[in-house]
This record gives sequence, structure tokens and C-alpha cells, in this order.
Amino acid sequence: MTSLILATDDDRLADQCRSALEGTHEIVCVSRGMDVIEAVRTTDPSLVMLDLQIGNMGGIATCLEIRMEEQMRRLKPRPVLLLLDRKADTFLARRSSADSWLIKPIESLRLSRKVAALI
Repeated sequence: MTSLILATDDDRLADQCRSALEGTHEIVCVSRGMDVIEAVRTTDPSLVMLDLQIGNMGGIATCLEIRMEEQMRRLKPRPVLLLLDRKADTFLARRSSADSWLIKPIESLRLSRKVAALI
């Protein structure tokens, strides 16, 4: 079973992702963007999913931090999936070097297919 990190402080979004992915993936949830790097180091996930809005360090900043750590070879490369609020946010997702993104509300089937394609 592959492990995934989900970074969100939205309980409904976390529940939606769990219901779509549990059973095939182990999901490790963190509620703050600043906790993602440590979670990546301790769990070595196959994929990191980041909510655009996470407290004071959102998904874009967290994705950029992951990419910087990868460039410095302190983390091994892995795919990052951003969960966006609106279509206009795709510009930011591209600039942050995210591998892919979905626009909320998240549909379970689309999420599971996207995760399977990225892993």
C-alpha cells in the first residue's frame, strides 16, 4: 500500500480525499503547510497532495519549498498534486512546479484517477 500526504486544514476536504483513496493508499494528514517537509521525511510518501489554502503557509509556498528541498537533494523527487480553489489558480500551480492539480469541489473518481496517474 502506498502512502500519501494530504495537507489541509479543511476537515470536509480531508474526509472527501480519505473516502476516495483509503483502502488503496495510506493517507497521512497534516493541517499546516510548515509540517509537510517533516512528514515527507518521516513517511517517504509516493505523492504529496496540498490544499491551496492551508493556514499561514499555503499549498503554493509548500510546493515551492518541496521543490527547493529536492533541488538541494535533501528530499528525493516525488509528485505534488495541488487542490485548487478556482481555475485562475492554475497559473500559480504551473509556476510552483506542481505535477498536477484539481479544482475543488473534488470528485472522488477524478481524484483517484489523478492519483493513480501520478504514482
